[in-house]
Amino acid sequence: MTVGVEEEFLLVDPVSRAVSPQGPQVAAAAAGELGHRVGTELTRYQVEGRTDPHTCLGEAAEELRATRAALARAAAGRGLRIASSGSPIIGLVAPVPLTPGPRYAESLSLFRALDDEQSACACHVHVGVADAHEAVQVSNHLRPWLPTLTALTANSPYWDGRDTGYASWRTTIWGRWPVAGPPPFFESPAHFQDLVEELILTRAVMDHGGLYWDIRPSHHLPTIEVRVADAALTPEDTVLLAAVIRALVATALDAIRAGEPAPRPAPEILRAACWRAARDGLTGHALDPFTRRLVPQTVQIERMLRILAPALSRNGDLDLVRAHWDRLRAQGSGAERQRAAYRQRSSLYDVVDHVIDATCSSQTP
Repeated sequence: MTVGVEEEFLLVDPVSRAVSPQGPQVAAAAAGELGHRVGTELTRYQVEGRTDPHTCLGEAAEELRATRAALARAAAGRGLRIASSGSPIIGLVAPVPLTPGPRYAESLSLFRALDDEQSACACHVHVGVADAHEAVQVSNHLRPWLPTLTALTANSPYWDGRDTGYASWRTTIWGRWPVAGPPPFFESPAHFQDLVEELILTRAVMDHGGLYWDIRPSHHLPTIEVRVADAALTPEDTVLLAAVIRALVATALDAIRAGEPAPRPAPEILRAACWRAARDGLTGHALDPFTRRLVPQTVQIERMLRILAPALSRNGDLDLVRAHWDRLRAQGSGAERQRAAYRQRSSLYDVVDHVIDATCSSQTP
């Protein structure tokens, strides 16, 4: 089962620590080394790096680290740094400078001030499946785990110079799009396709690329894309996420082939659980969509990992995931580590410096 990763990064001036609008220039500078594995984003404060699909997670991890390093070199060539945070910590200016091009111009015309709030960075994981029918079924099975993934990956506590009180403010910002957050429960591939066509027809989205649900079956490839996560602070955090999502997909496929129906939590409960996970991250209580009860978030993650253990073992990822989860639990989420950096001297400069250093760090579990 293949897995590939897309990561979005902020470009930061190392002196002012503010975001810098040179995304297209940095992407162009990195293209000679990365080719199709680099791209631009909606705002010029951002740049994107990608891995190819891999069946071996270790190979994906090596390519991910190499991509981060190449982007860091390209940014340094323009006097900048890359920072893997879900949100800009210092220096956001509205209206934001958008990347030139007809698509982004159309987005501004359609969504207006929403575009000003989208200097937010995510990590997207793509997992190979057999076909569109399987992708839609997997989406239904993954929905209840979206709050847990949000808490596991929370890395955006600051926004434009202030602490938001949330572990993942990006989740809240991103949820303002007309088609975002947990996807609906799809009755069939035809239901999915009909809904997408209606959303495009009514201009709620421009095209398939505007489907910003946290889980998105691909319309042109046999993959499913999980888009729920903040940009990960370290490469190891991304590797943990990729391994967990691949195991979630594998576990869902086991259930589908066994004829087990997908859980169907009420949309209101699922959204409330996602909100709580975004607010509290790893440190609070999870609203379990299965039981509708509050449990410590770390307990909920341990429950998920127990369920995923057979798939993780088959994939050869079990020891790696346990080691990375133990490290994350000891060090704290990306959001906790950002706040710990701030507490040292009550300085947002220290937060930015910590994020820059962590972005290309390599930690042995």
